[in-house]
Amino acid sequence: MSRRNEIECWLTDMDGVLVHENSALPGAQELIQQWRDQGTPFLVLTNNSIFTPRDLAARLRASGLDVPEEAIWTSALATADFLKSQMPGGSAFVIGEAGITTALHEAGFIMTDVDPDYVVVGETRNYSFEAITKAIRLIGAGARFISTNPDPTGPSSEGPLPATGAVSALITKATGREPYVVGKPNPMMFRSAMNRIGAHSENTAMVGDRMDTDIVAGIEAGLHTILVLTGISDQEEVDRYPFRPDEIVSGVSELVTPTPVESDL
Repeated sequence: MSRRNEIECWLTDMDGVLVHENSALPGAQELIQQWRDQGTPFLVLTNNSIFTPRDLAARLRASGLDVPEEAIWTSALATADFLKSQMPGGSAFVIGEAGITTALHEAGFIMTDVDPDYVVVGETRNYSFEAITKAIRLIGAGARFISTNPDPTGPSSEGPLPATGAVSALITKATGREPYVVGKPNPMMFRSAMNRIGAHSENTAMVGDRMDTDIVAGIEAGLHTILVLTGISDQEEVDRYPFRPDEIVSGVSELVTPTPVESDL
């Protein structure tokens, strides 16, 4: 496994690593700026499939982070990339919002509720009983079942909300079909991200805050893994897993290379 000084490309999770509750975490902007100044290939990854990269870039700017939209890789983009490789010019019935519908359109897919090749379930804040019923019937009729990510809940100011994994479970219960899930912890998402920036696993690192998604998927993809303690996982949780990240740091501020101080002598 590469040492940190041998890393040439970086993948990093977003929530809990760069931002927390719409505020940039210490060192996050400095790290992003360092990568940009040095021309280091990097991508910010998120399982959120609601928003387009442009939307997320705007949200990050509001949080104090300047991340170009082309440096954001979502589970929606990874899903569209995967489906394009499987069936170019295919068709899909989609439960989701602009993030996934835009990604599929740009990948050349047709959105339809008549005999689609795929039923794709992404995250939305407006799940429709009618749409879920349609998805169940289409899967029963032979459409392949795809989910952008497995997260059962998402955060909100009022508490947890049912998310993609919960709705997919409902459809699975009704159809007996399990979806193929593209987002983390499937290392497929990391491989598609690396393809996007021309990276290789031997010299790429993954920075994340979750042992059960970021770190395990990074290990399975052959990446150098760095766990930050600013999000979900703490040392007690780390000890519960049979695998370990290559590094554990308090936050991304530890990844910022100090600027050399010129001597007056």
